Order: sequence, then C-alpha cells, then structure tokens
Amino acid sequence: MKGLQIEIDSGSGFCFGVTTAIKKAEEELSKGTTLYCLGDIVHNGMECERLRQMGLVTINHDNLAELHDAKVLLRAHGEPPATYALARRNNIEIIDATCPVVLQLQKRIKTQYEASPHAQIVIFGKTGHAEVLGLVGQTQGEAVVIESSADVTRLDFTRDIYLYSQTTKSLDEFHHIIAYIEEHIAPTATFRSFDTICRQVANRMPNISAFASRHDLILFVCGRKSSNGKVLFNECKRVNPNSHLIEGPEEIAPAWLTDIKTVGICGATSTPKWLMEKCRDAISEL
Repeated sequence: MKGLQIEIDSGSGFCFGVTTAIKKAEEELSKGTTLYCLGDIVHNGMECERLRQMGLVTINHDNLAELHDAKVLLRAHGEPPATYALARRNNIEIIDATCPVVLQLQKRIKTQYEASPHAQIVIFGKTGHAEVLGLVGQTQGEAVVIESSADVTRLDFTRDIYLYSQTTKSLDEFHHIIAYIEEHIAPTATFRSFDTICRQVANRMPNISAFASRHDLILFVCGRKSSNGKVLFNECKRVNPNSHLIEGPEEIAPAWLTDIKTVGICGATSTPKWLMEKCRDAISEL
C-alpha cells in the first residue's frame, strides 16, 4: 500500500443549488426553530442524516397537507404551484431554496404554456423526479415527459412542439431527441427546442471522464437514489471499467486496492466533500 496516490476530484461535490439549499437549512436550524423539509434535501443519505441530527425534519406531500403554522424548506429541485397554494391555505412559511436555474426554467415553461395552450410542451426528464413534477405543474399537468430518445415516437408530429429539458439530463441525448423531432415534424407544425441543461452539471461529464482515465481505480461516492449520480458513474465506468459506486467508506473492499498505484475519488452533484474525504481517510487506514 506504500506510495499509493489518492486524488479527490475538485470538480465533484455539491452544485450551487444544493449548496445554497443546505446553507439555508443550516441558517434556519441555528435559530433553534423547527424546520421541515419537503422531500430529502439532497439524494445522499449521510448528508440527510447529518442535517436530521441538527433538527431538520423530512416530510412528504401527505404530511405537508396535515401541517399548519410551520416553516417548510423547499429544496433545490423546485415544486409545482399546487405546493405553494397548499402552504398559503395552511399558513405555512416557505423557505424557498429552489435552484435559480430550475426557477428560471419553471417560469419559461409557464409562459410558453400560457402563450400556446394547444401546443405540446415536452420535457426530457425522469418521470416522477421532483424537478420534473415541478415543471409539469407549470402546465396544469399537461406537459408530456419523455425519458429517453426511445420515447420520442409517442409525440404527435402534426402538432406544435416546444421541447425543454430537466436541468441535469445528458446533453448528447437531448441533441438526439432534437434531431429526431426535426426529421419527423410535419411541415405545418412549429418545433422549437430550448437547451435548459445546467452547465455546471453538463460540464461534469467531460471533466469526470478525464479524471476517470487518469487513475487505476475509481471510487464514485454517491447515494443510489441520485439520477445525476447514475449518469456520471456510467461515464466513469465507460472510461475506466475499474470503477465502483459506493455510498460510503464502509463499502470499500480491500481487494480493490491490490496492485493499484492511484485511486481517484469523485461523486455526484449530491455528494458532500466531507464524505469523499472520509473515503480517502478509510483507504489510508486500509
């Protein structure tokens, strides 16, 4: 194990939106008030546990309906208009930590929907994902969600199409979808696409790819619920087959370190820096 080099990817870790949400939660909790968070603040079990110990109470939409006269944090993913309406009815104070990139996208979709109610508003995203639910909510539930280029055939190409993307999706696949629609759209219909992918997330693909190629072993630290994590981990695995997805240091198998000279530790936009550091320390102890 002597001379083993361990590098933590400087480009990994919380994105701007998540950092802001966690800061807002910590600020509120430091006042000693009870703070509820609608859904996991971040798709990382250990970070959620750290904040739970500080007093953050995670609730779901059913709990929210029962809650009155309380403070509720909306995480970076954003929420549909119905959530805000419910909060007003129940006298709930909203601490809004919706990511500015997501907020901007919600506004754009709402404006487009109101301007062209008969068009198809299409969102390239993960069905049921918190951000996507917030986006679909801007269209009174009418937007069509496509998860991959395979789903694009379901669209009605005789009607106008306005295409948007969940902020954390793959840029390449988004371009494939655009190309397919351009080929199939009827001459009488309008098609417009809006690249709404967050560059802070999109730029991680080429960066993580370069990082993965530099090391003998890659440990990708990430909660298994993170959709952004799955995309980035698959990219690591493609570049470097000796890549393992782990949620924390206890999952590191000593056998992985046999005949290894360099280890790269990286993660998703939902992976805290302290967790990657814990994994580094665990390797040093091994």
